[in-house]
Amino acid sequence: MCRLSREKTIKTTTDIDSLRSEIRDKSVRVIDVRREEDYKQNHIPSSVNLPLANLLSDDSPERVQKLFQSLGIDDETPVVVYDDTFGALASRVAWTLEYIGHSDVSLLETTYSKWKSLGLEHETKTPEIQTKTHSLNLNPEILATSDYLEQSKEKPNTLLIDNRERLNYLEQHIPGAVNLPYRTLASSDKILRPKDDMKRLLENRGVTNNAEIITYCGSVGTLSGLAYYALKSVGLPNVKLYVRSFKEWKNLKKPTQKQEDASYWDLSAE
Repeated sequence: MCRLSREKTIKTTTDIDSLRSEIRDKSVRVIDVRREEDYKQNHIPSSVNLPLANLLSDDSPERVQKLFQSLGIDDETPVVVYDDTFGALASRVAWTLEYIGHSDVSLLETTYSKWKSLGLEHETKTPEIQTKTHSLNLNPEILATSDYLEQSKEKPNTLLIDNRERLNYLEQHIPGAVNLPYRTLASSDKILRPKDDMKRLLENRGVTNNAEIITYCGSVGTLSGLAYYALKSVGLPNVKLYVRSFKEWKNLKKPTQKQEDASYWDLSAE
């Protein structure tokens, strides 16, 4: 097996201390993707609110561009995204920003509940936002469509990863997919495992540097969005998100597969 490289890693998460420093320096745009009512109760200082449902109501590139511009984000703005749902919702928003061509975006390493439990700063104030201009420079190499998936899943160097719960995978999945449940990606206090631990997990699932990897989940690319960033965190160069995921695949009447031995669980994946 070709082991994962230990040399090249990409910044996928921002640690708590770094974010607090960047907030003090006013050098970052922080996006809270929780529901508006939760955001209004309290949030990380200076953060702006973009509920995931708002984004998903129309995630066409042109509307997404306008949304992020209205949040005061231009091409050079460093962005950190957080949620209170183990990073999955934040991942979907971060990936979307990356898809329209934004390069400086990362996930807060922990959830908002953990932030508050540590006694860190929070506020109820909604910041004033000055609209900025962001270019639209789509990044198609991180997106997989159903057509692309059907064309590429039989290639020997393509690995399809299903990030749903194990039981969902066993019942029905896209043929050839391997299961990497989203719950295996986190550590006890962070949304993603430490890099060396993540490498071990991925190697145990047969993930190698030379593979093209496509992640998917149940419907809108949240769980698989988290997996996308987990894979990028260890420096894997060719990762795509099938953003419409299994719901679209089934609606299109594409072939599915059932795991016959439903009691099987590969403990080496842990």
